Amino acid sequence: MYFLADVINYALSAILLGVSLAWIFLIKSMWITFRDSPFLDKFVSKPHHNPKVSIILPARNEELFIEKCINSLLDQDYENYEIIAIDDRSDDNTGEIIKKIAKKNSKVVHVLAEPKPERWTGKNWACMEGFRKSSGELLLFTDADTFHTKKIISLAVDHLLSEELDALTVIPKMLCLDWWTKITLPVLSTFLHTRFSALRVNDPSKKTGYFFGSFFIIKRKTYESTGTHEGVKSDIVEDGALGKKVKEQGFKLKMVRGEHLVEAVWARDWPTLWHALKRLMIPLYIQSNKVAVGIFFAVLFLLFMPFPILAYSTLFVNLSESFVILCGISSLAAGLFYLGSIIDATKGLSLGLRYAIFAPIGSAIIVSGFATGILHAKRSNSLTWRGRTYSISETAQHSITL
Repeated sequence: MYFLADVINYALSAILLGVSLAWIFLIKSMWITFRDSPFLDKFVSKPHHNPKVSIILPARNEELFIEKCINSLLDQDYENYEIIAIDDRSDDNTGEIIKKIAKKNSKVVHVLAEPKPERWTGKNWACMEGFRKSSGELLLFTDADTFHTKKIISLAVDHLLSEELDALTVIPKMLCLDWWTKITLPVLSTFLHTRFSALRVNDPSKKTGYFFGSFFIIKRKTYESTGTHEGVKSDIVEDGALGKKVKEQGFKLKMVRGEHLVEAVWARDWPTLWHALKRLMIPLYIQSNKVAVGIFFAVLFLLFMPFPILAYSTLFVNLSESFVILCGISSLAAGLFYLGSIIDATKGLSLGLRYAIFAPIGSAIIVSGFATGILHAKRSNSLTWRGRTYSISETAQHSITL
């Protein structure tokens, strides 16, 4: 019996040693990302014209956020722009709020989206509806729960044109409105700050391309050349898919930090957090079920397993040397997990240290959400998001690659 326990313990020790090495890599990458990523407002400005910017703002059931968002866009120091605000067939007062603002300010154009065609996701269709009404040389896509500082448009245009870019996306400060999101996002965004970091996106030798849906500005010609949102019409993670296409087709894309200039709500409450986690995994499973399951088990051991294994080894630490070794290695893995969460919570998300303390609970939520997403994709051919049901068998043609 002890022999079997020793074999299991040594196997778990080897796995957790690999987990520890992975965390060392992630922490190092994250620290380098925070240290070296460029900022939106730090660049060498060059003379250029001031082209018209069409801000495309899709909104569905956003009555709590849409007015604040539009007001922040109206309070800009850039003059040559329009706001195309699309009511994506909302069930609440979103459309009425947009109409009211549009009557008072000619910069705001209210658009009621036509009924969504088959094989389109709602946001992608709303973006296309806005694009068709736009007239700007530059297109700025943003979300209804995003808030912008006064200089954000002028800085984005100046940066884009001064560095002769085709597209520019800004990393926002991600707002967490509830306790569950505050303990979960520091764990999840560790991967965002490594796999989809600005350093990888800005490196021409890397395949990683990504847009933050809360803020990306793109030349009209580039947007049309990459197929517009019609080219990713069925994608659930449409901003990532579109950014990937821009990078793959050889256009010059840059990601910059702008947490002090733009804020975006990541999740609003427990239901939206849970659906967001499922939404991350479903396209991966559709793209490749084997890869999705492999990623799930990798996440399981990276984020969750060090803690139950630590409890198990501590309980029986006096029985054999294998338990002592397992206890030491699981303690190392758990400690590195905490270190990564603390760095991300404080330096990446500007959250208090107290939220990182509950990171193991956040990791359990992530693992459970990913597992639920896989089971959902396996058992059902549909996904409900923002009050609509989509056929998920048609959603992953250009999904982001992990």
